[in-house]
Amino acid sequence: MMTEQNPNTRALAEAGVSIWLDDLSRERIATGNLAELIETRTVTGVTTNPSIFAAALKNGEAYAEQLAQLSADGADLDRAVFELTTRDVQAACDLFTPVYQASNGVDGRVSIEVDPRSARDAEKTVAEAGKLAEAVDRPNVLIKIPATEEGLPAITATLAQGLSVNVTLIFSLTRYREVLNAWLLGLEQAHAAGIDLSTLHSVASFFVSRVDTEVDRRLAESSAEGAGELTGQAGLANARLAYRIFTETLDTERWRVLEAAGARPQRPLWASTGTKDPALPDTLYVTGLVAPGTVNTMPEKTLEALADHGEVTGDTITEGYEDADRVLDAIAHAGVDYNDVVAVLEAEGVEKFVTSWNELLETVRTALEDSAAR
Repeated sequence: MMTEQNPNTRALAEAGVSIWLDDLSRERIATGNLAELIETRTVTGVTTNPSIFAAALKNGEAYAEQLAQLSADGADLDRAVFELTTRDVQAACDLFTPVYQASNGVDGRVSIEVDPRSARDAEKTVAEAGKLAEAVDRPNVLIKIPATEEGLPAITATLAQGLSVNVTLIFSLTRYREVLNAWLLGLEQAHAAGIDLSTLHSVASFFVSRVDTEVDRRLAESSAEGAGELTGQAGLANARLAYRIFTETLDTERWRVLEAAGARPQRPLWASTGTKDPALPDTLYVTGLVAPGTVNTMPEKTLEALADHGEVTGDTITEGYEDADRVLDAIAHAGVDYNDVVAVLEAEGVEKFVTSWNELLETVRTALEDSAAR
């Protein structure tokens, strides 16, 4: 029996946006749910983070057998978490292998993040990136590295070693330019080392809804005239201007030299695309960010909203640069400090992932103790 792709998700893919699911659990894989989303919702990749794994392990019986084995082996917490998460990512990579092959390596990608406690330590991040890639041992894995200041040299070094990277937690346009430079530098070093650049893939995860959450909170406190009318506009404006930077970067001699050597573009990936404000449309950060050569990673709730009632009307980014500039200017005139907003969001982003990682450790600790007591 043939299964049909949802027309709305198919339309988004045809407009040049790869749909990735922002979630993974062993249960999703085992029950066939993830395979079904590939077949009916045009899902071509998966992203994970510490919060996703913490939720999966807290709610999943699917891990009981491996936990029992890890407990019997006397595995410590860090090893147990490493083994549990890399096995899930490995299984997801295998599931996406046909997509990976059909897209010539562009899609079919599964991301796994380095320990967020190393986000401010480049050397540790590079070492862990190598360990994760070796453990998963699949060509379609992406190693997620946070775009902190310390993460930038780690991004370069990881790419230079021939590993594909998902750069995460990007909020600011300035930092995005630095990420693009780190990516290009990594490709240049990889090329100098004789690595085939066509095997290296990268995405830059630019966060959207969190920008609105922080900016809108500050707008609500502003006494400036018209401040309230700017609610729900900062996230889209910021992301659209990031896409402009992306296209400008591909129009440089530096990129053309690498492209001639086989390099692939580092696609912008729209992350944090579930709306947090119920007053905003639930597909706002999907239908409002359509342009060729991008990825949108969605929680399942947003994916289903798109499938149910999302209206894909073609490119909604490249004609909006002037308006995006106007929005960010108006927000600044309303007294909202953009640089402070993005600095707060980056610090909070790292902190949230560290908190989730600690929750993950605690969940695994309890599970190991329960297994040992049986």
